[in-house]
Amino acid sequence: MLTSDFDFDLPDDCIALRPAEPRDSARLLVVKDITLQDRIVRDLPDFLQPGDALVFNDTRVIPARLSGVRQRVGPEGETLTVEVEATLHHRDAPDVWSAFMKPGKRIKPGDRIHFGRNSDAACELGRLDATVEEKNEDGLITLRFDLAGPALDDAIRDVGVMPLPPYIAAKRPEDDRDLKDYQTVFATYDGSVAAPTAGLHFTPALLDAIRARGVTTHAVTLHVGAGTFLPVKADDTADHKMHSEWGEVAPETAAALNAVRAAGGRIVCVGTTSLRLLESATTEDGVVQRFHGDTAIFITPGYRFRACDVLMTNFHLPKSTLFMLVSAFAGLETMRAAYAHAIDNGYRFYSYGDGSLLFRKDA
Repeated sequence: MLTSDFDFDLPDDCIALRPAEPRDSARLLVVKDITLQDRIVRDLPDFLQPGDALVFNDTRVIPARLSGVRQRVGPEGETLTVEVEATLHHRDAPDVWSAFMKPGKRIKPGDRIHFGRNSDAACELGRLDATVEEKNEDGLITLRFDLAGPALDDAIRDVGVMPLPPYIAAKRPEDDRDLKDYQTVFATYDGSVAAPTAGLHFTPALLDAIRARGVTTHAVTLHVGAGTFLPVKADDTADHKMHSEWGEVAPETAAALNAVRAAGGRIVCVGTTSLRLLESATTEDGVVQRFHGDTAIFITPGYRFRACDVLMTNFHLPKSTLFMLVSAFAGLETMRAAYAHAIDNGYRFYSYGDGSLLFRKDA
């Protein structure tokens, strides 16, 4: 399909810069077949059934945007420096991360990068050093840090900042409020550079109401990479390459979801990250299996869903892989109509915006 098939006009004032307060007061557009209902997130239990399984992503966002200085020895032996910024994407080893860097054209293998505060060369606190090992064709740069494991984690927390999506960061700087707002109530395991944003709508009270409805809750882990912010540049969706992300579905979670399915219950995914991971972990005949590793699954119309029956998700960018995914799930024409309705009725878009509840078109 053409990438332009997934384009639509979005007024700039539809982009939410702060989340709703309280979180479960955000609006919820329920999309089932060709019908649309305007509700709020707190109404979610009304659309769930006893015996259903709610699956959420328990990843935790790390302060993955690092600013620093690139150093290189010049032709006369002089030290050449330039300010750089890295957004961590995928952890490749205890001391290695792949990252997107700006300005990428000024970076080459062998460069030394000094992240953090560098005004006092004698002070190592608030400083993190790395060597550029490789520049890849997909735009990723491999960084080998001087620290590894938990020590590297601590240093990243010390020098990094919360990586707000570019469509928010372009309008305002991150602040202390984002440290709380950009984490879900499920957040447990460090590793994401972007929040699984559908999960931002949940509160302890909403979870209590869902469980009181007879719905079980289950966690999977997908560490969202910086590639989620990248636009689709290919004219044909078949030519787009997804960046991989690391995820895990525990054996006991897989067994529990298979039992739900066997008993006639539905799998309700909170967010496209949970859906993509479960679809990666599920066989052609619909059996969820243990999963531990990378996935680069790219879902477009024509994909046959194996695991997810209902999807709760936010409103996504035009021509994005996520709008392609929801179009595959609920139908392209249905999603075009749903998004037109959302825009006309003042729904808030993107990470801090409102939500939608989608029922699979072939369920």
